[in-house]
Amino acid sequence: MAHITDVLRRPVLTEKSMKLMQEENKYTFFVDTKSNKTEIKQAVEAMFGVKVTSVNTMNVHPKKKRVGRYAGKTAAEKKAIISLAEGQSINLFGDEAE
Repeated sequence: MAHITDVLRRPVLTEKSMKLMQEENKYTFFVDTKSNKTEIKQAVEAMFGVKVTSVNTMNVHPKKKRVGRYAGKTAAEKKAIISLAEGQSINLFGDEAE
């Protein structure tokens, strides 16, 4: 397995992911495109000390972008939605009290 900081890139903090956190106890992360579900599960459990029940992954395809006459694409990424066991939680916002 790769190091946990190589697997987990950053959390996804959007309205939809925040709703999943509050209502269904699911957390969304951008992960390494080569990582599999087992590596993602082990990385989350090691980094945050929680029990992961399931991992769902999806590949985010690049979008075409254009600035004036210059055309390009955004980076291809992989997202993972992590379901935690009942009563478990991850504090993504540092010292903020829950």
